[in-house]
Amino acid sequence: MTTTTSHSPAIAAKGLRKSYGDKVVLDGVDLTVPTGTVFSLLGPNGAGKTTAVKILSTLITADAGTGDIHIGGHNLATHPQAVRAAIGVTGQFSAVDGLITGEENMLLMADLHHLTRSEGRRTATELLERFDLTEAAKKPASTYSGGMKRRLDLAMTLVGNPRIIFLDEPTTGLDPRSRHNMWGIIRELVSDGVTVFLTTQYLDEADELADRIAVLNNGRIAAQGTAEELKRLIPGGHVRLRFTDPAAYQSAALALREATRDDESLSLSIPSDGTQRELRSILDWLDSAGVEADELTVHTPDLDDVFFALTGTATVPNQTKETVR
Repeated sequence: MTTTTSHSPAIAAKGLRKSYGDKVVLDGVDLTVPTGTVFSLLGPNGAGKTTAVKILSTLITADAGTGDIHIGGHNLATHPQAVRAAIGVTGQFSAVDGLITGEENMLLMADLHHLTRSEGRRTATELLERFDLTEAAKKPASTYSGGMKRRLDLAMTLVGNPRIIFLDEPTTGLDPRSRHNMWGIIRELVSDGVTVFLTTQYLDEADELADRIAVLNNGRIAAQGTAEELKRLIPGGHVRLRFTDPAAYQSAALALREATRDDESLSLSIPSDGTQRELRSILDWLDSAGVEADELTVHTPDLDDVFFALTGTATVPNQTKETVR
């Protein structure tokens, strides 16, 4: 993740509203995305993520709030063409034409951006090389793997050198290796000062890439902040002590009466927010109580817990983030 920012946000929107008939999709959404960062919008299917992207990228019009949208310093309502010149969009569904080659797809985008023939060929060559598509450039795009098509899709988006890029679920359906390759590409873009607005269904993707995350639910922002700030919203963190000797377990359970017992696994759970200061306090407390466990693990809520709690879905078990022996 990057910490590069400027004084003026790349994206600022207030009071976004959008309905389709009786269905309210966005109900007063406020968003601010600092320049040169990754902002991730999370939400269940149908939460309005794609609708938000379409509004911010000028593809559809909001019912309210359009006058309060600024993209790249331009007011979307009064200067939509300036906004379009500043952005690039890679949607859920590939814009790649499978009937022509990868190179021809790139040159077509260069024509759409009114580049000269020499500029278009140079840009296409550079981007195909950057996205490791040079060897496949002369082959029909229909022969490309899913990961190659997504890389070509993003390369086509970059032909106009946009400083703000909307990526709507860019890694859906990709295998783990292709997903990680795409993550590397996104990091490179942001290191060059590009701002990325990312929607994703993969919580680990948002955790890995995003400087800030907003959770959209029922048309509203349920919470937003850094991944760590969101995780601290959710209770359930604890330190787990596991014993192999039943006698030591019983002795510890008597000494630590506030801990939650699990007699089957011979383990005790002590509530904790997982911070270094609190962990040190717990270790000091264990020493003073004469408790020595065979294994100590720190469990902290992850983005899965945050997502499920904020969207009303049943929680999943916490995952171990760190083990101290």
